[in-house]
Amino acid sequence: MASERDVRAQLQQAGQDHLLRFWADLAPEPRAALLAELASLEADALREHCQRASAAGALAPGPLPDLAARLQPLPPERVGSAIRCDQETRLRWEEEGFRQIALNKVAVLLLAGGQGTRLGVTYPKGMYQVGLPSQKTLYQLQAERIRRVQQLAGQRLGTHCTVPWYIMTSEFTLGPTIKFFKEHDFFHLDPTNVVLFEQRMLPAVTFEGKAILERKDKVAMAPDGNGGLYCALADHQILEDMKQRGVEFVHVYCVDNILVRLADPVFIGFCVLRGADCGAKVVEKAYPEEPVGVVCQVDGVPQVVEYSEISPEIARQRGADGGLLYNTGNICNHFFTRGFLDMVTREFEPLLKLHVAVKKVPYVDEEGNLVKPLRPNGIKMEKFVFDVFQFAKNFVAFEVCREEEFSPLKNADTADRDNPSTSRRALLAQHYRWALQAGAHFLDVHGVQLPEQSGQTLAHALRELGGSCIHLRARC
Repeated sequence: MASERDVRAQLQQAGQDHLLRFWADLAPEPRAALLAELASLEADALREHCQRASAAGALAPGPLPDLAARLQPLPPERVGSAIRCDQETRLRWEEEGFRQIALNKVAVLLLAGGQGTRLGVTYPKGMYQVGLPSQKTLYQLQAERIRRVQQLAGQRLGTHCTVPWYIMTSEFTLGPTIKFFKEHDFFHLDPTNVVLFEQRMLPAVTFEGKAILERKDKVAMAPDGNGGLYCALADHQILEDMKQRGVEFVHVYCVDNILVRLADPVFIGFCVLRGADCGAKVVEKAYPEEPVGVVCQVDGVPQVVEYSEISPEIARQRGADGGLLYNTGNICNHFFTRGFLDMVTREFEPLLKLHVAVKKVPYVDEEGNLVKPLRPNGIKMEKFVFDVFQFAKNFVAFEVCREEEFSPLKNADTADRDNPSTSRRALLAQHYRWALQAGAHFLDVHGVQLPEQSGQTLAHALRELGGSCIHLRARC
């Protein structure tokens, strides 16, 4: 282990020696923990990180001034649609997707390193229950979908197949997630096919460029964003593990979308038949100012432009068909070939842009007292998983129906949208539609058949029931 003298010299070189200012107050065990943490922060990298964070935080937020001349919608040949395609084409995509799954060439990769701060919980989002009658968590719903797609693919091709589940966690979510999976017997998945790994952490930084102490013996650290995936893949030899299993195609998604279709055979098949090395599911934007990134082209290169970077004038532009010109909303649901991921980790990861998140970061003051700030006081730097689109040789986007595939869980129920209630209603409404399509009729508690409902009427009915269909029975 590094000595105090070595670590102190390293911090002085980085301009961050204030991190040892409470050294004299610490007992031997906290001293050892702090030294171990600080020793892992290489001096030049720490200095550069703090300087970049301070400089980025000083930039004025808002639309990019020169974006209008550089921005273009994706060309039609790069975009497919599960909504507008004919049935024969959709079946062809689906068949190819199931074939690749049955050949054990498809894996799913969950991005689960973030904390549920906005949701108001201290545990990983995947452990959250949105109030379904079954009381299933997000993790359980996703595990069951993996088991089902394995079963369907195996039945179609008469074989036994496996879809490995890779889960990227962080310092905050790794331990609780492992414990939760063990307590639930990995939701009846083979534990050898559930691979958890940890992303890197970066120090939170003040506006003046100083790393923040959250305790006398602990630096305030934060996950390096979902774009930290690419370093984590290399750190933990995940691509080597995929290669040994024969995996060629990877479906990457975020933990908080309750409607996510894991290893979606239609999406997989579309991308494979198009020869894509990188793909993104998109939904049509609900309205011009909707706070979602837009998948488009900048300087002729595919990219996601954040909603905060687009001016209202650009966001409201209309195409020849009367629809929004920039309407391909990003839902963090991606397809990558293993070869593309390997290329990114070896060549392009250092080129990824760092994004600024201004946050309220608890810290200790000069007297060593814990302070929980009422307003943002620190900067967390992160990378985004979609910033690799620019490096793809054959990027495609795939439009899907929002009602069927996208309902994120971001906020507590006190917020107007993207909360547990909206997530719960989205899933129950989907199941209601599926039951009707299968020929079901819903009865009230007196056995009287209820009229079919859709759209706003259905949403109102689910809201009146508190999001629960426990009073309804189905007759097929």
